[in-house]
Amino acid sequence: MTEPIRKAPGIRILIDHHQQPESEVFAYGISDTSKSSASEMVFDLIESAAQGARINRAVAECLYAGVMTDTGSFRFSSASASVHRMVAVLKDTGLDHSKVHENLFDNFLENRLRFIGHALLNRMEVMYEYNTALISIPWKDLVKFQIRTGDTEGLVNYPLTIQGIKFAALIIDRDEEIKCSFRSKGGFDVNQFARIYFEGGGHRNAAGGRSSETLEETTQRFRASVKENALQLQ
Repeated sequence: MTEPIRKAPGIRILIDHHQQPESEVFAYGISDTSKSSASEMVFDLIESAAQGARINRAVAECLYAGVMTDTGSFRFSSASASVHRMVAVLKDTGLDHSKVHENLFDNFLENRLRFIGHALLNRMEVMYEYNTALISIPWKDLVKFQIRTGDTEGLVNYPLTIQGIKFAALIIDRDEEIKCSFRSKGGFDVNQFARIYFEGGGHRNAAGGRSSETLEETTQRFRASVKENALQLQ
């Protein structure tokens, strides 16, 4: 949706929590990197406008889905005390949080699970000397397993469960371009990494990027960039 929104003539309002947003193209709004998610910021906006009563169960489901996914099911450090207080308010509307979880995470087709197994077995490279893991997915895998947009969500997090791994990357050939996802634990800044090497950005421990090169060329560039950051990954 980036290009259609960029070309749209309407007034743009920014509600964002990522680092270094394109604030110059928005007429109004705020960017607050201390917030867990845009959903938390929308919640704050509604509350500050003294319109808390407007948060009904349907609205609560949307806000909960946003804050829950952006905090890794409340695993990440961004799940502050204010986030949990927000969830308490949402629960008071009658929110069934289990239903939201099920719809998001227990609603895939069999082929996605088989694809994940294939990716972890055949497409994952672990570079223990750099505490890094890479999963690279060719276009033919997406076609073979009939992978749809969203089916690869969360795949980049699997390598971080390996003992000692601090940095994980998922590089996917989407046919029209190469998409990259980066995750880290601890002090390694993947937002900065993505901006320097892969035309991207995001958060300190979660970011994304892109490449116009081939999958092989992109993975080679990734390996070279990891070597350049070897000291930071120790």
